[in-house]
Amino acid sequence: MKFIKTLTVAAMAWLLALGPVSAGEKLTIAAAADLKFAMDEIAATFRKAHPGDEVDVIYGSSGKFHTQIQQGGPFDIFFSADKGYAESLKAEGLAVTEPKLYAIGRIVLWSPTRDASKITLKDLDDPKLNKIAIANPAHAPYGKRAEEALRAVGLWDKLKDKLVFGENIAQTAQFVQTGAAEIGVVALSLAKSPELASKGGYALIPAKLHSPLEQAFVITKQGAEKPLAKAFAKYMSAKEARQIMIRYGFVLPTETALK
Repeated sequence: MKFIKTLTVAAMAWLLALGPVSAGEKLTIAAAADLKFAMDEIAATFRKAHPGDEVDVIYGSSGKFHTQIQQGGPFDIFFSADKGYAESLKAEGLAVTEPKLYAIGRIVLWSPTRDASKITLKDLDDPKLNKIAIANPAHAPYGKRAEEALRAVGLWDKLKDKLVFGENIAQTAQFVQTGAAEIGVVALSLAKSPELASKGGYALIPAKLHSPLEQAFVITKQGAEKPLAKAFAKYMSAKEARQIMIRYGFVLPTETALK
């Protein structure tokens, strides 16, 4: 009782809004790699309100998570970087909620060795550039949008031999960090992270050059009976979670125009 009395009115209202959650639950989240830094913070703040529960977040490519869930992968919530994968799981009966749009992602040029803030996609056609990193378009939505943007400026076929593919957007950024590529097309959310922001600048790639990175999540069939999954899904709409997403450069569904 003493603890309850010390809670602020706002904190009490937030805890009540999350609804009752059974202590000792375990939640496993599959999240697109572009969410690495933002989701780490969101999960950390969520855990403070659920000290008796375990929340694990695993990062990777949306396409591969989609396949793993189809094959019975142990994930309760799936945060996809492409709403199409979430919609597919719902259509197949492998998700119990309608796909919910949680953000629109952006792609940027990033480099720790060049002033990327002054570079455009067309500048990638530079004979001095030997390797350019993008995520694998076959299963990584950010890689697919990178391909679309390069095609839009007429450089895809010309630069194909210079491209190195990361399994996901986080590995793509790692390729640039380690020197395996001189520059990369990465997620804005990663470029704005403390780890990358301290090493190099970035240039936003115009949204008109590629289809929107509409990102959505679903509670999977496995997470259907877990109150903790529902609580986390609800928390994504909380002010704290939204502020974190905005700080990492995500455009929220309620926001407007992309440039």
